[in-house]
Amino acid sequence: MPKVKTKRSKWYQIGLNFECTQCGNCCSGPPGYVWVTKKEIKAIAEHLGHADGQLGEEHLRRVGLRHSLTERPNGDCIFLKRTSRGAKCTIYPVRPSQCQTWPFWSGNLRSADAWNEASMRCPGMGRGRHYSFVEIEEIRLRK
Repeated sequence: MPKVKTKRSKWYQIGLNFECTQCGNCCSGPPGYVWVTKKEIKAIAEHLGHADGQLGEEHLRRVGLRHSLTERPNGDCIFLKRTSRGAKCTIYPVRPSQCQTWPFWSGNLRSADAWNEASMRCPGMGRGRHYSFVEIEEIRLRK
């Protein structure tokens, strides 16, 4: 577990609320990157039943020296499945760290305004389970 520094006061010192509503908004939108490590690629491939631990171009793209999950033309992550009851990640148990740590990304936690701006797309921000400052920092710093 990463060491959490608490010396400087941050605007979310009293914690924040978040509950996933399965809207799929965090898995869709303008083009972007969902970075994945070799270990995460292998876990996803095995979860999908690929015995060789590899993902093809339909799931993965190379960006410089790194890899990112691919997107559908509408901006949805290739692993997002929309249903009449909401949206579901088809690789949820092995989703990349970048996905696991939403919405507690450093960019969203930069300021209350940044958090509020992100919450315009994510209806789960500001409701549901309360996360303490220490929990938020542990999630934010997870690699």
